[in-house]
Amino acid sequence: MTILIQGGTIVNADRTFRADVLCEGGLIVAIEQNLEPPKDAKIVEAGGKYVMPGGIDPHTHMQLPFMGTVASEDFYTGTAAGLAGGTTMIIDFVIPNPQQNLLEAYDTWRKWAEKSVADYSFHVAVTWWDDTVHADMGTLVNERGVNSFKHFMAYKGAIMADDEILVNSFTRARELGAITTVHAENGELVFRLQQEIFEKGITGPEGHPLSRPPEVEGEAANRAIRIAEVLNVPLYVVHNSCRQSLESITRARNEGQRVYGEVLAGHLLIDDSVYLNKDFNVAAAHVMSPPFRS
Repeated sequence: MTILIQGGTIVNADRTFRADVLCEGGLIVAIEQNLEPPKDAKIVEAGGKYVMPGGIDPHTHMQLPFMGTVASEDFYTGTAAGLAGGTTMIIDFVIPNPQQNLLEAYDTWRKWAEKSVADYSFHVAVTWWDDTVHADMGTLVNERGVNSFKHFMAYKGAIMADDEILVNSFTRARELGAITTVHAENGELVFRLQQEIFEKGITGPEGHPLSRPPEVEGEAANRAIRIAEVLNVPLYVVHNSCRQSLESITRARNEGQRVYGEVLAGHLLIDDSVYLNKDFNVAAAHVMSPPFRS
């Protein structure tokens, strides 16, 4: 299908200008002023509105079963909502249970994603380690198109990846030319702080940020970065929420290390006062890790 968008506003790194955009077979093939409409092209009059390619959301959790809950959006409702806002592709997370075969988990997520109305891809989490995980990572990269592997440094007793798992998985990712990603929170510290908070009788949403102070995130981010540095593998640190992790990422990048940092919109707009909201449902709905911070 050929589409010609006429008279749109284009924003590039160097300038903003009015132009036409020609798309063929789902690809942008020309951006020029006063393009001649190809035969049978669909014409869209932009009228000076901004024209931009579809967005890619690299961090989604559709219908994720997690510690006794299930994410509210499935692959249909989540991707439909994304399309309404201009997001035309998502990268979701396959999260195997400990001891679950990675390929089995991947096939489960692929089945769930069949009802997606947008493009999708997957990161795959490494939640345990043995020779079968080593082999499955190779199959995922070479036969299933996966090129990124996620590691949860939090959630002790569930899906936490300790240093042994990190070292083994990072090494295998390097062999495969894949990128590693981490959820950076020190799971041992979180577990200890949670116990102390419970002992004080704090069991509501207000206790969540107390169990995950910035130092917990900063330590884990720095540790993952150093492990990746020694093993010479690229690292993507998801949902950064504090200065400590950002400083570690900035230092590593300034030293030439292949480290990338992600931020979620909520961490830019919401602070930890939300956990004190008198409406429990509002406060509880904002419980995520890392927490929103001041």
